[in-house]
Amino acid sequence: MARGWESKSVEEQQAESAANRKPSRPKLTPDELLRQERQQSLQLARAHITQQLEKTQNPHYRRVLEAALADLDAKLAGLPKAEPG
Repeated sequence: MARGWESKSVEEQQAESAANRKPSRPKLTPDELLRQERQQSLQLARAHITQQLEKTQNPHYRRVLEAALADLDAKLAGLPKAEPG
């Protein structure tokens, strides 16, 4: 008798756990994954360059970094937009 009670409790716990789970994120297509990875990579590079710009005092190096930053911004702006789910 105790065994049957335990299994019902486990079943109830599993059902409750399944009901409380957050809905999983929608699966991305390979193209969406590539776009997302590319965007994250460009944003990381942009953050790195911005950090270098804050530290540098060399005017020539500053111009190089500003050109690189403009290039990254252009690439980010040119990424295809994520399609609404």
